[in-house]
Amino acid sequence: MEDGQEQRFIAEGEPHVDGEPGDLRLKIRTLPHPVFERRGDDLYTNVTISLVDSLIGFQMNITHLDGHQVHITRDKITWPGARMRKTGEGMPNYENNNLHGILYITFDVEFPKGEQLSEEKRAQIKEIFKSESKAHAYNGLRGY
Repeated sequence: MEDGQEQRFIAEGEPHVDGEPGDLRLKIRTLPHPVFERRGDDLYTNVTISLVDSLIGFQMNITHLDGHQVHITRDKITWPGARMRKTGEGMPNYENNNLHGILYITFDVEFPKGEQLSEEKRAQIKEIFKSESKAHAYNGLRGY
């Protein structure tokens, strides 16, 4: 059930004086989860990976709400903000429990902090990527 949905139980409420019991109505309110955000039947989460993992690929598991492990494998470069879909790993559909939504995983990349690279390390990185650094300025104004 989704947040704000109402469930009605016919004749399960408080009985009226000299009358039949009324209906009991429950309104579902969900608490925010620290890892997942629900939107309909879909779940969303963010995962932070290291710069090295973003460049060479990685494997990891995410613990789902029910405790099972969702395995993630990336064998290519993962850009900051990249999103992966895991079909069938979302929430069950209220009207058909055989259907599940999608789990969307958005990746953040953690860059090294506080460490200045030596000239030797800079040269090694340039050699690995075999490119000169090119500074590009883009402000979204299309040259106006």
